Amino acid sequence: MSEPTTRLKIGVMERRKALKWTLIGGGIGVGALTLGLGGTVAYVYSESKIDTVGKVDFASPLAIPPLAESEIDSSGTRIFDLEVQAGRTAFKHGRATETWGVNGAFLGPTIRATRGEEIAFRVRNALKETTSLHWHGMHLPAVMDGGPHQAIEPGDDWTPQWTVDQPAATLWYHPHPHGRTARHVYQGVSGLFLIDDDTSQTLNLPGDYGIDDVPLIVQDRRFDDENQFDAEERFLSSQGVLGDEILVNGTLGPHFDVTTRLVRLRLLNGSNSRLYNFGFGDDRPFALIATDGGLLPEAHETDRIELSPGERAEIVVAFAPGETVDLRSYPTEEGYVLGLGRFNGADDRFDICRFRAADSLTDRTEIPAEMGVAPDLDGEEIAEERSFRLSGTTINGEQMAMERIDFGVREGTVEVWEVRNDDGYMHNFHVHDVQFQVLTVDGGAPPPHLRGWKDTVRLVPQRDYRLAMRFSDYTDPNLPYMYHCHLLLHEDQGMMGQFVVLGEGEEIGTVPEGRGHEHP
Repeated sequence: MSEPTTRLKIGVMERRKALKWTLIGGGIGVGALTLGLGGTVAYVYSESKIDTVGKVDFASPLAIPPLAESEIDSSGTRIFDLEVQAGRTAFKHGRATETWGVNGAFLGPTIRATRGEEIAFRVRNALKETTSLHWHGMHLPAVMDGGPHQAIEPGDDWTPQWTVDQPAATLWYHPHPHGRTARHVYQGVSGLFLIDDDTSQTLNLPGDYGIDDVPLIVQDRRFDDENQFDAEERFLSSQGVLGDEILVNGTLGPHFDVTTRLVRLRLLNGSNSRLYNFGFGDDRPFALIATDGGLLPEAHETDRIELSPGERAEIVVAFAPGETVDLRSYPTEEGYVLGLGRFNGADDRFDICRFRAADSLTDRTEIPAEMGVAPDLDGEEIAEERSFRLSGTTINGEQMAMERIDFGVREGTVEVWEVRNDDGYMHNFHVHDVQFQVLTVDGGAPPPHLRGWKDTVRLVPQRDYRLAMRFSDYTDPNLPYMYHCHLLLHEDQGMMGQFVVLGEGEEIGTVPEGRGHEHP
């Protein structure tokens, strides 16, 4: 590309970016945009919708992440070896894509452990820059959390260890370096972390991993002309990168061959910023059996489930012999104001994965009438109530500071946090270490999909979410846990805070100086 052409391209990009943030900052609706800028924005608006329904060939078998290998040492501790590394992945014909992964070129193995087990990791950073691995949804000591304070320098190892002590659930792991999480996740460092317990192992739910218990890590990506990941933000989007193609477990256009009548799908929204509204092409109902923190007391029948970045859901769907049906993502029904949803993916439709049922299906599993334990914090004595307002790139008007501990909570107590999205764009809210109960949404009972244990919740603008959580077991006055928006651009830009859990008589301490404090 010639120098004048390069200057022209850069100039156009800079003007588009300046226009974008001027309009977003002013909160201008679609009508005003069209009136004020004539046909330009109207054209951009009309061209901003992505629709791949009927356009995906589903030519590739769905990849199933392997179960991570482990060994048990003389003390009975189960040890996993993980290496974060760079590689190349052939998603398309032509040049391979430069990617990152764990124990491979893209994504990582599925870690599986049982409640009560002592587990340990040897995590090696083979990248050329500092990263970390955060165990999203896990109850564990702050020093083992894998957040920005547990940074791993290039060539170094990190060896966290803890006892698994929470119900069976679908969790996940991903990098959490301060200010760089979005890029590290987009490059491919993510994986599932499944917990089993005595209850889950006795239920007759589909449970044969990769056969009738199928992980689906759903991520959007955009590729440039050389098959490399393109992280450019969509015009007028406030969320960061929004891809125009879907990877499932790292597979473009995947199909899965069904051999059983009932199939359990473990859905993870592993995208940086996109909201998915999952349903099937024929609108068939399915059973929601679990949310972030584990199994629901009883299944909830529905035909749609929305997941914002970081959220998980387990669903069970029934198939008939010989049929074919596609899992899709439909437009979202709510969550944006002033028409700006179009620029943030709210109107997009995607074909996600095709399911092809065999002519004969085995039928040995069921959906039990009773499964998990309902959240039980409503009515507990409340030690403290706190209020959190998310707007722009701040929480309560402040951006994240690595050295600042925003508050301390007392071990053994229950708190209620009222969280509100105060602007017109999409945010969600994730809390490290705990699973919380959604008590109310705008004063009313939460919808069925929010009645189980959660660690991440989507915040529809201008609604109040009251979240109850108990802080137990682990204390540290100096090393904090995080709370933040899990749209990764927002997190990186500062929409995050930190708290410590205090034992009896302890006071808030000082975050130790060390790795992870430097903001890029």
